[in-house]
Amino acid sequence: MSKAFFPTRVFGVVAMLALTACGQPGDKQDELQQGSAEATGSNAQLTQDSRKNWLEKRKEIYAPFELTADLSSLTDRQKKMLVKLIQASEIMDELFWNQALGPKATFLSAIHDPDARKFAELNYGPWDRLANEMPFIEGYSEKPLGANLYPADMTVEEFETAELPGKDDLYTLLRRNTQGELYVVPYSEAYAEQLNAAAELLREAAALADDSEFSEYLKARAEAFLSNDYYAGDMLWMDMKNNPIDVVIGPIETYEDRLFGYKAAFESYVLLKDLSWSRRLSRYVSFLPQLQQDLPVTDEYKAESPGTDSDLNAYDVLYYAGHSNAGSKTIAINLPNDERVQLAKGTRRLQLKNAMQAKFDKIMLPIAGELIVEEQRPHVTFAAFFANTMFHEVAHGLGIKNTITDKGTVRIALRELASAMEEGKADVLGVYMITSLYEQGELSDGALMDYYVTFLAGIFRSIRFGASSAHGIANMVRFNFFQDLGAFSRDPDSGQYRVDFERMQESIAALSALILTLQGDGDYDNASRLLADKGKIGDELQADLDRLAAAGIPVDIDFVQGVDILGLD
Repeated sequence: MSKAFFPTRVFGVVAMLALTACGQPGDKQDELQQGSAEATGSNAQLTQDSRKNWLEKRKEIYAPFELTADLSSLTDRQKKMLVKLIQASEIMDELFWNQALGPKATFLSAIHDPDARKFAELNYGPWDRLANEMPFIEGYSEKPLGANLYPADMTVEEFETAELPGKDDLYTLLRRNTQGELYVVPYSEAYAEQLNAAAELLREAAALADDSEFSEYLKARAEAFLSNDYYAGDMLWMDMKNNPIDVVIGPIETYEDRLFGYKAAFESYVLLKDLSWSRRLSRYVSFLPQLQQDLPVTDEYKAESPGTDSDLNAYDVLYYAGHSNAGSKTIAINLPNDERVQLAKGTRRLQLKNAMQAKFDKIMLPIAGELIVEEQRPHVTFAAFFANTMFHEVAHGLGIKNTITDKGTVRIALRELASAMEEGKADVLGVYMITSLYEQGELSDGALMDYYVTFLAGIFRSIRFGASSAHGIANMVRFNFFQDLGAFSRDPDSGQYRVDFERMQESIAALSALILTLQGDGDYDNASRLLADKGKIGDELQADLDRLAAAGIPVDIDFVQGVDILGLD
C-alpha cells in the first residue's frame, strides 16, 4: 500500500473520532429511525389525506424493468429446471411475507385502491421501506423493529432474560403460548407445509440438473428446509464452479430483524452465469490474502485469513423473491454468512450484471446529472460502478468475524447494529482495495478518479433508501464522515458536488480503520454513537435529495419477472 494512500495522520484522525464518540448512548429506536431520505423525518401515522398525497408522490419511485436473459444456450432439461427453481422461489416469497407482516392474501384483499395495493406489494406490507418504514395504509402504525419474527409486544429485556435455548438462532421464531410465555419455534416447524413443498421442488430440480455438484447442493438445501441446519448446503454451494445455472435460496440475510439482527429472512435469486464477464473477474480472488494484510489496522484486527476457495462471478438474474425483492433490490451478493463457512472456504461473490446495468442507466446517470459538477460527470462510468459494487462484496470477506475481546462473533456483539456496520465496512473497504490494486497496476479500467466520483454518486443513490435500511444508514455515515474530512465539496450556487482526490483517499483509509476497529472490539457503545452521530441527513443534503425526487429520478427498480417473461411457460 502506498504511503500516499494511507498517510500516518490518518491514525490521528481515527483516534480523535474514537475519543469524541464517548457521549452517552441514545435510545436504540431513535438511532435506527433517523428520518426518511426523501419524505419525512417522522414515523407518525399518516392521515387519510396525507396518505393519498404520499402515494401520489411515492408510487413512481420504482422504475419498471423486465428481468430477461438469453436462454438459447440452455437445454430443454435446464429450462424445465428453471421453472422448478422459480416455483420454489415463489414459496420463499410467501414465507417472507409471513416473516415481515403475515399472510399476503389476507392483507392485500383489504386494499381496494390499486395504487396503494401495488405500492404495498413492492414493500411487502403497509410500510414504505425506502422512507424509514412510514406506514401508508390506514390502520397501521409503526412497524415493529422485529417485524413478525418476535411477538410485537416483546421487550428487549424480556428477550434477554428469557432462558430459551436457540432464542438467538438464525432460523427460529419467538412466539407466546396461551399463558403469555415466550417459546422458540424452528423455521422447519413454523413453516413446515411451505418448506416441504419447496424441498420437493428442489429435489425435482436436482433430478434435472446436468451438473452433479449443483444437484447435490439442491438436495442438501432441500434437506436443510426440513432439518433447520443449512451448514452442509452452504459448504456444498461453495464448491460449485462450473454450473451455468445457480440459485441462492432460503433464510439468508438478517436485515429484516431491526430489533437484534439475529433472524434470517427467506429470499431467493435464480441466476444464469455470464461466462465471459466471470472469466474477467476470477483473477482478483488470488489477491485476497494480500488485501487482508494491507488493511489499515494493526495486526490483531486482521489476524483471520480469508478462505482461499472464494470465487468471483457475474450473473444475470432471472428471478428475485422474498427479502431480495423487497424495497431496494440487491445488485451483488457475498455469501454464505455463516462465519464457519467463511473461515473454512471464504465466500462467493456474485455480481448481478443485468440488475446493476438497470440501476446505473435509470438511476445513477440521472443522479450524476443533477448532483455532480459538470467537469467530473464523465468520471461516472458503468465500469467503475461495477467494480465498486464488486469490491464491496469482496470486502465483506475481509476484516474480522470474531471479536478480539472475547465477545463472540461481530454479529452477536454488535446485535442490531451489525448489518449497518458491516455494510459501511464493505462500502469503504471496497474502494480502499480498488485504490490498492490500481496503484499496483492490477486494475486498469479507466482512471482512479472514475471510481471515486462514481462512489460519491453511489452514496447519493443509496442514501435515498432511508434510515431503516442498513445500506442507507451506512451511506449516511460515510457521507457525513467524508464531508467532515473534506473528501468532497459542494458548490453553493449550483448545489453540485466535487471530489477532492487526495482527501477522498485519506477519508477512505480513516473510515476503514475506524469501522474495522469497532468491529474487532465488538464495541457496541461506540458503534451506536457513530451511527447516531453520523447516520443523519442534514437540511442541505435533504434539499439536494428533494431535487432528485422533483426531477422524477427513480429510487429503485420494480422487476417485471416470471416464467412468462422468460418464455418458459
